[in-house]
Amino acid sequence: MSSREKRPKLAVKLAGVELKNPVMPASGTFGSGKEYEAYLDLEKLGMIVTKGVADRPWKGNPTPRVAETHGGMLNSVGLQNPGIEHFLREDLPFLQSRNTKTMVNIAGRSIEEYVRVVTALQRQPVDFLELNISCPNIKEGGVAFGTDADMAYQVTKKVKAAATQPLIVKLSPNVTDIGAVARACEAGGADGISLINTLLGMKIDIKTRRPLLANTFGGLSGPAIKPVALRMVYQAAKEVKIPIIGIGGISTWEDALEFILAGAAAVQVGTANFRNPRVMLQIIEGLENYLRTENIDGIEELIGAGHELQEGIQC
Repeated sequence: MSSREKRPKLAVKLAGVELKNPVMPASGTFGSGKEYEAYLDLEKLGMIVTKGVADRPWKGNPTPRVAETHGGMLNSVGLQNPGIEHFLREDLPFLQSRNTKTMVNIAGRSIEEYVRVVTALQRQPVDFLELNISCPNIKEGGVAFGTDADMAYQVTKKVKAAATQPLIVKLSPNVTDIGAVARACEAGGADGISLINTLLGMKIDIKTRRPLLANTFGGLSGPAIKPVALRMVYQAAKEVKIPIIGIGGISTWEDALEFILAGAAAVQVGTANFRNPRVMLQIIEGLENYLRTENIDGIEELIGAGHELQEGIQC
């Protein structure tokens, strides 16, 4: 690139906050970034998204809790984490020392637990909160918040009332109408939504003739779920006006671009990080090269552009 050639703009705005680019890790695949710093410059990412943080330490599920499958992996880790006090003492200072935005993923089994974590983060140097509503709500008979629109509305509203940072709500794909849940979160005050979380799946060990995962079922992630994730992002973008972060099977810049065209303002990369710790930097580079090749000034011009192509087409 010559000195006179204009560099395309990768910066995007998410709930009023500018990110240097739209690429970030998915929660649960990146810790707080420390493990990956030997492989990539964290400051080149648009944002760092932490592993789920609860109001107290969680042991997670019994082992085995990870299994490889065709086109992806199953996990039943159970959101194991050392809790909010450990996060504030050990992880947040590290994140604060890096020149990039930070999103803390919030885990909980009840609305009260979510609110306690959010309250502890009110005055902390955190840019975004990501509310994981795929966990079971024990007080409501084990119903997951994210699979019921009314429950999604209630938890979003109460957590938002305690939050001082923009609130992104992470949606479950294990629903019949993703649009209804997305609208409920928007009505509850969410500043954005991220989707999708993992799809429910399982694997059976043919030698033991028993489920391979100790918890029987686990979350399916990786390239196998990308078409489903892309479809849900496309549908949600038609239902809400708040920004969307697309997640699900992204492993190349082409994958990321598809999500952006479907309506995502940013993307999260998960399972691909395990195979290639530098994959996010390669995606960022690929997006920039695409903009340059296509003579497009900025990535924001492409958000939702896939919808425009459908105008006037009748089935």
